[in-house]
Amino acid sequence: MRRFFLRASVLLLSVVLLSACGTVKKWFGKSDKAPEPDEPAALVKLENPITIERIWGVSLGDGEGNLWTRQAPVLAEGRIYASNIDGRVVAFDAMTGKQLWSTKTKLPLSGGPGVGAGRLVLGSLEGDVIALDADSGAEIWRTKVSSEVITAPVVSQGFTVVRGNDGRVFGINLGDGKRVWVFDRGLPALTTRGNAPPALARDAVVIGYADGMLVTLRIADGGTLWERAVATPDGRNELERMADIDGDIQVGLTDVFAHSIKGQVMAVDLSSGRPLWNRDITGYAGMALMGDKVVTADGSGVLLALDRGTGAGLWRQDALLNRMVSTPAAAGPYVVAGDAEGYLHWFDAVTGAPVGRIHLGGGMRIPFLGKKPGPIRATPQVSPDGVVYVVNTEGTLGAYRVIGR
Repeated sequence: MRRFFLRASVLLLSVVLLSACGTVKKWFGKSDKAPEPDEPAALVKLENPITIERIWGVSLGDGEGNLWTRQAPVLAEGRIYASNIDGRVVAFDAMTGKQLWSTKTKLPLSGGPGVGAGRLVLGSLEGDVIALDADSGAEIWRTKVSSEVITAPVVSQGFTVVRGNDGRVFGINLGDGKRVWVFDRGLPALTTRGNAPPALARDAVVIGYADGMLVTLRIADGGTLWERAVATPDGRNELERMADIDGDIQVGLTDVFAHSIKGQVMAVDLSSGRPLWNRDITGYAGMALMGDKVVTADGSGVLLALDRGTGAGLWRQDALLNRMVSTPAAAGPYVVAGDAEGYLHWFDAVTGAPVGRIHLGGGMRIPFLGKKPGPIRATPQVSPDGVVYVVNTEGTLGAYRVIGR
């Protein structure tokens, strides 16, 4: 039954995204026909591109495949931690790629790990939550929540905050794994396959919901600080009423940014939830916060940079049109994003111009065998010195940096 539910959820998400964002097809081969409106943009030769070095790359085993959990690695204290659907958790030296430890949990891990206070916390498709020692991978505790966990937990203030796929949020004691509080909010009849990870905000977490609401909870007791509607779930049927906030929420010192698939990007005041500005932009991806701007992608994969203070448009880049863009990430003077063909792209953060690309896993594609490279769905992770860590749906993890032009 669980396998059927997962397959049905994936099929539902596929239908929704294909309807909203255009059909992703004809990835390989050439045709004499004129390009169709929803055909992925061809990758053109870059003018004066940057030089990108692949520092290291490894296979994690089986990736998430078509589960759409966007299972990202996490970077902390010079290490990169990653997990896979077969229950393997691995720690690598972030600069060399040397494996430091590996643990088999025998759980269908999903959503990626959260890290903090010497602990690594992960959730599973069967509602398990497990805590490991970040130095050794030794299991510390495991517990259960009410539904599958497809986002990375947050670790802060002696707690881990875990988001269940049924809308419940759990505050769990980091020391012993005991549940301290639960926040329960219902879900609409129809939602996309995915959740925005809880976003840490001082002594609270910001949660994005399927009805277009942002909810901020105190970490200590789960109390609600404020709620704000990013989008209103209106329409003639359940499909039209979908308003999920699924992409990464960004939190600054005084502001919060979120993107609903209903077609709204909103900035709100962190302390009160008061709206600062909003823009009508369709999309499923989250946002990158970088200095005076935020960067997101619309439903067709067009990258958009907005002024952080006003929401005014700064630049627009359609080089990845219909290529199913991942949530973008800030990497020094660049914006990075992955696509459905397994390419990782760099864009100038000031102008939006494409300046570099590389294929994760070496770029081997075999059209006549039907071999497709693994898409990059998880948000790229970036170190303070600009090294980009990215994983595809086939379980390939790579580390890249810009070394010149």
